[in-house]
Amino acid sequence: MRIGIDVGGTNTDAVLMDGRNVVGWAKSPTTKDVSSGITNVLTDLLKKTQAKPQDIAAVMLGTTHFTNAVVERKSLSKTAVVRIGLPATSALPPYIDWPEDLTAALGGIYYLVHGGYEFDGRPIAALNEDEIKGVASQIREQGIDCVAISSVFSPVNPDQEKRAAEIIAAEIPGVKISLSHEIGRIGLLERENAAAMNACLSHLAVKIVQSFRDALAGLGISAPFYISQNDGTLMSAEFVEKYPVLTFASGPTNSMRGAAFLSGLKDAVVVDIGGTTSDVGVLSQGFPREASVAVRIGGVRTNFRMPDVLSFGLGGGSHVKTEPLQVGPQSVGYEITTRALVFGGNDLTTTDIAVAAGMVEIGDKSRVAHLDKELVNHALTRMWEMIEISVDRMKTQAGGVPVILVGGGIILVGDSLNGVSELHRPEHASVANAIGAAIAQVGGEVDRIFSLDTTPRDKALEQAKEEAKGRVLSSGALPDTVEIVDVEEVPLAYLPGNATRIRVKAVGTLAVD
Repeated sequence: MRIGIDVGGTNTDAVLMDGRNVVGWAKSPTTKDVSSGITNVLTDLLKKTQAKPQDIAAVMLGTTHFTNAVVERKSLSKTAVVRIGLPATSALPPYIDWPEDLTAALGGIYYLVHGGYEFDGRPIAALNEDEIKGVASQIREQGIDCVAISSVFSPVNPDQEKRAAEIIAAEIPGVKISLSHEIGRIGLLERENAAAMNACLSHLAVKIVQSFRDALAGLGISAPFYISQNDGTLMSAEFVEKYPVLTFASGPTNSMRGAAFLSGLKDAVVVDIGGTTSDVGVLSQGFPREASVAVRIGGVRTNFRMPDVLSFGLGGGSHVKTEPLQVGPQSVGYEITTRALVFGGNDLTTTDIAVAAGMVEIGDKSRVAHLDKELVNHALTRMWEMIEISVDRMKTQAGGVPVILVGGGIILVGDSLNGVSELHRPEHASVANAIGAAIAQVGGEVDRIFSLDTTPRDKALEQAKEEAKGRVLSSGALPDTVEIVDVEEVPLAYLPGNATRIRVKAVGTLAVD
């Protein structure tokens, strides 16, 4: 048996699964420190299901800790960025496009040193090891122990980044280093940004992972735990301590994976309606469609893998203003059980509208009996239009598309929507996010540029696939479950040598027993 947990802005959900069967689930309000909310929901889940802690083989967590830290500019460590690229790349220095307050939180410290590669692996300049030692000495003197290292085209050849890391590690005892080729994709600035963001979360990651360990140990659960990342796969606790940035947007990803599992559909639009916001994403082969453009996190452009998700302010706790009519984006969030009208509060929310319309029975419906029917109908129409417009923006084909509704806020949706061919409300839809975490697999991805003049296309593809499979196996997957789920080829006409960018993603089932 395994437990899946998803920490949302309003609720923390947990589900117990025995193989592919849902044994039981629980919801608890998300707490400010998050960890106590996890303890609360796990205590409730174990009590409901009568499961024994020793029967749990693994725990899978989806967390918003690290995204919130960047968005709120809290608990971030001072970070130095070392870019290997001179004499090129000096026109746009590190942090060039960052918001001022976030740059200030990290210290805005950077160094440019000689080195880097062309797209085909030829060196721009040799790495100057004495130069690196001098930079390391300056970083150490400033008391900084988080460093992000980036190099031009390091995803093609990471040798200089790795050597620079060895030198800096020897010069600064206990330093935490993030290498850009391990995190981002080809583009230098966005990849460097992702590495810097990862580095500044290094110390927080250690604290958060330990708090999760303590929460599970306090309940007598000694099983290993994993944290879901933003491509729908899992990483170990130790991996999270090294790459916390990969947890960004794991919440919507969990919901989409859970939606695919519960509905049996591999290609569909998923609408996840929570207490505060709704997320719309697209399933492709059972996994979230990835964003093809740079994604901004906390105002910073990054290019590491992220799901293509459209979020908007509609949830079960969204405020409804009457004159003029406005739904969201403000929400009562996890306070809905005390502030919504049907729960004895004074705030008119979307849940109150759904109860007044007779769509659901929650709380005391007599407290919304006075609402004008025209107001109720107009509010419902506005909510449905918000969803329909978002689905229309995300789909890539004309006509109706199948839509899977998940999340606790699906009580707001009627029996049909415009532009939708089939509307699915699977069983356990309200905890699809936790189910998505529980069923998550481990994954591996390769994103490289090949010169097809020197390496035949078939050989390049095979090489990329084998490398991706190797990464999955090293993450602890069962060998006979590893499969390739996505292959993308992009010819790069602006580069010589018949250059082609090949991206391959593989997944496999985690061995937990």
